[in-house]
Amino acid sequence: MQESTETFRVYESAHRDGGVTFASVPADPTSDDPGAYELTAVALDGHAAAGVDALEPGNVVSASLSWQTEPPTVTALEVVRETRFWFAREVTGLFEAATETWATAKRRGEGVNSRVTRNTDGEENGALYAFAEQPGGRDLFAEFRSGERPLDPLLARVDAGDRDGGPRDVFVLDPVDERCVVVYVALNRDGMLASTVRDTYDVE
Repeated sequence: MQESTETFRVYESAHRDGGVTFASVPADPTSDDPGAYELTAVALDGHAAAGVDALEPGNVVSASLSWQTEPPTVTALEVVRETRFWFAREVTGLFEAATETWATAKRRGEGVNSRVTRNTDGEENGALYAFAEQPGGRDLFAEFRSGERPLDPLLARVDAGDRDGGPRDVFVLDPVDERCVVVYVALNRDGMLASTVRDTYDVE
C-alpha cells in the first residue's frame, strides 16, 4: 500500500516536539474501544500537501498518507471540522460546575459523571465530564492529550444533539485539589464560555 485516504483526528505527538499524530476516526465514533482509533505518527516535514504545519490538536481532517517514507507524509489534506483541544495541568480554582460534577461522581462511587451546562439565558453552551483518577498509576490526562484515550466518544455524543454546530473548543484540565480529570466541551469556540475558560486557566 503506497497511499491511503482516511478521516483522522489530530493530536499532539507524545514523543516529538512540534509533531502531530493522526488518530483514525471509526465508522462509529461513539465506540469506547481504544483499538478502534489507530494512531499514526506523521512526518515532521516533506509533505506534498500544504497546511500540515498549521493543524491544531482536535481538528478532524480528511488526509491522504504516502507510505513511501516512515513516518508517512501527507499528500492531500482537508480540514472537515475545526475543533481545538486545549490542555492544562495543575489547575487551581476549578469552576463550580466541575467540582459539583466530580463530587456527585464520588458520592455515587462512579468513575465518570457528566452534565450539560447552560448560559444565563438557559441555553446549552457546553458538555462537562469529570473522570476519576485511573488505577495502576495511569495518567489519564496524558492519555487524552496523546490520543491513547480518544476524546471522540465524548464529542460524538455532543455532536448527536448539535449536528449543525460550528467550531468547538475542548478543554482537558488536571486539577490540583480534585482527584479527577475534567473534559469540558464548549459548543461555540467564539462564545463567552470558551473565552472565559481560556482566560481563566493556563491552557496550551
